[in-house]
Amino acid sequence: MKQNIRKQIIALGGGGFSMEPENKRLDRYILKQSKADKPRVCFIPTASGDADGYIERFYTAFQSEDCQPTHLSLFSPPEHLENFVEQQDIFYVGGGNTKNLLALWKEWGLDVLLKKAYEEGKILAGLSAGSLCWFEEGVTDSFGPLTKLDCLGLLAGSHCPHYDGETERRPAYHKLIVNGLKAGYAADDGAGLHFVNGELHSVVSSRENAKAYFVEFDGENVHERELETLFLK
Repeated sequence: MKQNIRKQIIALGGGGFSMEPENKRLDRYILKQSKADKPRVCFIPTASGDADGYIERFYTAFQSEDCQPTHLSLFSPPEHLENFVEQQDIFYVGGGNTKNLLALWKEWGLDVLLKKAYEEGKILAGLSAGSLCWFEEGVTDSFGPLTKLDCLGLLAGSHCPHYDGETERRPAYHKLIVNGLKAGYAADDGAGLHFVNGELHSVVSSRENAKAYFVEFDGENVHERELETLFLK
């Protein structure tokens, strides 16, 4: 039975309700991947310090969709965290400071609970910090200039979000890969990497020109392979 579980992670380079409030293509794509008739989608705003405005934007975006929106605060946590996590169908992690997110999740044991949820077929998704966190390592500005950060390791390799959204992202990712960062996936704002059972299943986008890439170093040069991307209509 366990072998039939479809383990899914949808990592957005950027976009979704917080960056494109009038463009719901990526958010609706995430909702459609759940088998639940009216999925319980839980926003986790840890990386933003539970910014009130961010949480409000989530509810504004999802209350009009065919789902049951809720959010999880580690600053004001539910009495029974494990039970709360078990009740959700989708976890949507917001952007912000990835290093702080990982530290708080570990302190509360949420990293372990989310891994268990993933193994049970619950969907993990997010943008920026909420996409980077699922990989082994990646590029972050959580503590100054863009540098390497070790993450949860649910997905193999490295990740760089905001690939086209911030001019320094591409050169920083290339330099880090030359210096030993694992090969991995870069995603533009508006591009989503959909992994199933640890393998890249598809790349989708909410913007016609948004792309994703596999980036690796062969010992002499960095190679960037553009991935086939489906524009969501």
